[in-house]
Amino acid sequence: MISDKSAVLPARGISVVILAFNSAATIARTLAPLRLLTDDIHVVDSFSKDDTVEVCRGLGCNVVEHAFTNYAAQRNWAIDNLPLKYGWQLHVDADEELTDELVRAIAAIDLTQSPADGYIVGRKIVFWGRVLRYGAIATTWHYRLFRTGFGRCEDRLYDQHFVGSGTSKRINASMLDHQDQTISEWTTRHNRWSDMEATEVMRGGPASDQVVKPDATGSAIERKRHAKKRYYELPLFWRAIAYFLYSYVIKLGFLDGTRGLVFYGLQSGWFRFLVDVKIYEAQKILDRK
Repeated sequence: MISDKSAVLPARGISVVILAFNSAATIARTLAPLRLLTDDIHVVDSFSKDDTVEVCRGLGCNVVEHAFTNYAAQRNWAIDNLPLKYGWQLHVDADEELTDELVRAIAAIDLTQSPADGYIVGRKIVFWGRVLRYGAIATTWHYRLFRTGFGRCEDRLYDQHFVGSGTSKRINASMLDHQDQTISEWTTRHNRWSDMEATEVMRGGPASDQVVKPDATGSAIERKRHAKKRYYELPLFWRAIAYFLYSYVIKLGFLDGTRGLVFYGLQSGWFRFLVDVKIYEAQKILDRK
């Protein structure tokens, strides 16, 4: 990370919020660049069984333990209840890491004079120790830095985004999403998420109006949500196969070698196919009633 720590001043008006659970092995990596930006870091821990709480407190974080229901509820609880010191919030997951470029970009913003109420940042996937350069989701965009009162997490079971209520701008720099799990752990987690995604599709989306609106000409987040809406208009099963081919072939995922094959074979192929299988299964059960 950044070697010249004088290049970034702490306490620039940003409070950081991190959700954590059993993150002792990786949380120091997440905290290191954040501590260059602020002296106000809050960790919401879901009653970890390892040393996550001790590690975070040892690094100067305010740690609050709160029972986990789902990501949206946990994020919004943090927004509503944490004693944030500053008027801007930066939300980060415990397996994410701000790059040098993103730290410098955020530090360069004069938030007291900011023309925007929030900022969208990139997120790149790190799989098997390397950043994926190609494929449909090698880089995604997320609304993570916003003025207090101008952001909440949409009420979705899976693939939740923060929704801004004011003007937003994009920072052309990224954080890293470290997918450090073994393949067994990765597939177990995604199997659980496929249940959530299938349920979300079957119920027709969130009941709340506070969601990312699909818009083919909107922000990067809105364009992605539009593409996802169109995806679910395609036939069951075939859309998963088409998405794998799009991500791995058309979006050049194969150029990431074995990592690209494994990641997109699992994420764009197996995971999306599994979601469709669960939707099909649920529909058949409903038809028999």
